[in-house]
Amino acid sequence: MTISMYQTAVPVTVRALENLAHVLKKGAEHAAVKSVTDQTLLQTRLIPDMLPLVKQVQIATDMAKNGVARLAGVEPLKFDDTETTLDELQARIARAVEYIQTFTPEQIDGSETRAITMKTRNGELNFEGQSYLLDFVFPNVFFHCTTAYNILRESGAELGKQDFIGKA
Repeated sequence: MTISMYQTAVPVTVRALENLAHVLKKGAEHAAVKSVTDQTLLQTRLIPDMLPLVKQVQIATDMAKNGVARLAGVEPLKFDDTETTLDELQARIARAVEYIQTFTPEQIDGSETRAITMKTRNGELNFEGQSYLLDFVFPNVFFHCTTAYNILRESGAELGKQDFIGKA
């Protein structure tokens, strides 16, 4: 049995973001009990030279939605990084999931060899679709989701492995 690029990209990124929303919800519940403000939690970092929670969620959503869009051969929808509350971060995640789910198998299947070029602050990155998804998009999505989880866990939220991976 073969797995398609659509089956690989869309359900995996959607699940990662939905699990991130769940983890963020549990973090918000903990913060409310402990009277921790949204602003404090959003700016929490694991260590000083790492990005805060708000940036971890922004990057995770950007990686997921932009990755799927590029596989489909379309310019990714731009999200402004203006979230200042946990509810706004939840809305961002929901918006990213909704956007990802607009793509069809016909747009993404066959993108294994699609040329993908990204401009970054360090120059251009060039990929073929499959390596872009497996070697760049997925590691980045999971890194930032994991880091958000770790920030919330370190902040005292009662989170476990099942919260991160979700239901099978």
